[in-house]
Amino acid sequence: MNYALDASAMVAYLEGEEGEVLVANLLSDPTAICYAHSINLCEVFYNANRQSGILTAKMAIKLLYTDGVIERRDMSRRFWQRVGGHKSRGRISLPDCFCLSLAEELSATAVTADRHEFERLIPLNIRPILFIR
Repeated sequence: MNYALDASAMVAYLEGEEGEVLVANLLSDPTAICYAHSINLCEVFYNANRQSGILTAKMAIKLLYTDGVIERRDMSRRFWQRVGGHKSRGRISLPDCFCLSLAEELSATAVTADRHEFERLIPLNIRPILFIR
């Protein structure tokens, strides 16, 4: 099964926050493939750099790759238009729109801790959403 991780899920995993175990289980499951869009990885990098510095940020991204996160750089016209379409629906961050669009692209489940962003999308039935907390 394919999963698209947003930044909140990756940060929870890296920082031992609530939901960390669920993300760890996905990363260690041989039947699960965990992807993250470059934009979402950039958000993780930015947060780690802001909080702890550049070396910690680089180590965080390296750990995600080592533990099985596969980076996707999708940016075709169709893809970014889909991202923009999600953003136009209202109150969802642009990086979260990238996660959702990647989930669509890969027929994946979006993995997030951002209930306030993703819960309003459930009735739209775009893709399954797995909340880690």
